[in-house]
Amino acid sequence: RHYERVSEPLGSPLTSKLKDSMQAFLGPKHHVHEEVVEGEQDDSWVRTVNGGKKLVMNNIHGFLPGRIVQFLANLHLQPHTVYMSRHGQSEYNKIGRIGGDSDITKDGQEYAKALGKYTFEVIQGNSEGLGKPVKCRLWTSSLRRTVQTARYIPRPVLHDKDGSTWKQMDGRRMHGLDEIFAGICDGMTYQEISERYPDEFVLRKENKLSYRYPRGESYLDVISRLDPLVQEIESYREPLLIVGHQGVLRLIYAYLVGRPREEAPSLSIPLNTVIKLDLLTEGVRETRTELLTVDQHDGQRDPATTSSNVFSPTFESIPYPGDLADPLNPPSH
Repeated sequence: RHYERVSEPLGSPLTSKLKDSMQAFLGPKHHVHEEVVEGEQDDSWVRTVNGGKKLVMNNIHGFLPGRIVQFLANLHLQPHTVYMSRHGQSEYNKIGRIGGDSDITKDGQEYAKALGKYTFEVIQGNSEGLGKPVKCRLWTSSLRRTVQTARYIPRPVLHDKDGSTWKQMDGRRMHGLDEIFAGICDGMTYQEISERYPDEFVLRKENKLSYRYPRGESYLDVISRLDPLVQEIESYREPLLIVGHQGVLRLIYAYLVGRPREEAPSLSIPLNTVIKLDLLTEGVRETRTELLTVDQHDGQRDPATTSSNVFSPTFESIPYPGDLADPLNPPSH
């Protein structure tokens, strides 16, 4: 939908006529707001101009209004893309243990290589056909399994005409992207948790969103530490690849596609898959690409969650061709 703004003094015949026409067009369920004129109102308000190019505020005081202004200052209307991938299979995934800081397995290494090729060909190489590399960003958590999964992603330096440089996929290790800390249950299997801490197991089963592991974290705690990172994501124009963990990616995914946070603990974020989210003005377009068709146990099949309450997005899994160029030895042109 396209809207054009016509500025006229409030109360003028033209403005009143336009307002009546717009109200008739939108229908009774929508309300046409009158423009707030600077200097004529003592209320607190914020106005964005030209899709965030200019921010005007009046009488803003307090924590919450300040946070709203901070959030609005990071918004823009330019389409941009976020790619998300879990780390390759870890040693703890293989034996069904949660948390920890284990290395990735041999199969995890194979996925890391496939992710490097996908990144080189699709994200860095600009599959939109513009014929030149694009500036892009990479985030990982501070844990070894995500850093190791991103090790095969090329990081060439791009040179602009003005003499400036940009290092593609210059990875940032973010503690805020670390997996939910399981506290005293860290490093245990779900079977061990149910046997050693049966009460905790039941409490988590009843409400995974707000349940906090003893001396650990809950999904709600992770939402708090993700807040500044989400605002940074909103400010980006360049494509961003996040190599992270299931729980954290569930929350980021839920936010970007507009799912209620209550559904986040049950969202599907599988291994060996890249989730591409095109953030457009009219909505979000999602594509999932399976890079490695290996049946791997990820240790995250929570027995406390049944298939009846698992949210499954509508998408088609697309096997990715394995004949991509080697990112560490790109072809000469």
